[in-house]
Amino acid sequence: MKKEDIRRHVKARKTLLDNAERQKAALSVFRKLENLAAFAMSDRILMYHSLPDELSTLEFIEKWHNRKRFFLPRVNGVDLEILPYDRTRMHLGAFRIEEPSGDDCQDPADMELVVVPAVAYDIHGNRVGRGKGYYDRLLPKMRALKIGVAYDFQIFDEIDIDSFDIPVDMVITETRVFKRKNR
Repeated sequence: MKKEDIRRHVKARKTLLDNAERQKAALSVFRKLENLAAFAMSDRILMYHSLPDELSTLEFIEKWHNRKRFFLPRVNGVDLEILPYDRTRMHLGAFRIEEPSGDDCQDPADMELVVVPAVAYDIHGNRVGRGKGYYDRLLPKMRALKIGVAYDFQIFDEIDIDSFDIPVDMVITETRVFKRKNR
């Protein structure tokens, strides 16, 4: 399936969700994430600040921010910078996404785990982003375990990929966990 077709399909499907379904899905997905050994062993975790149509990361970050060191991306031109999460230093940044402020950018290679947003994934860990390539430029700089989180309907058997697309190592949905072979 072509990326633009997937984006349209997923966008339409997301509009059918009510708040209770969104909350239930996020709770299920992030409960699976926090039960992973990789999460337990990681201290430096790159998250994302969710948009209204994405699985909400807000409750998860709030729950764990005193026990884990969370980092969030900030758009800088065509790239993402990584900064420590501090709820008192958040501002509305590019694309109306909450971003951290400050000058203490971190080396992506220092992250131990990264939770990657996407519009869709396939069962092989390939992802369809929003089309700007920010994570495709960031992920090659990271050795961290890359975990995608999604609603069940965001999973496809196979998606078309480009040479620059970077897959994730694992995808977690409300009901399933997919691990990419040959990590």
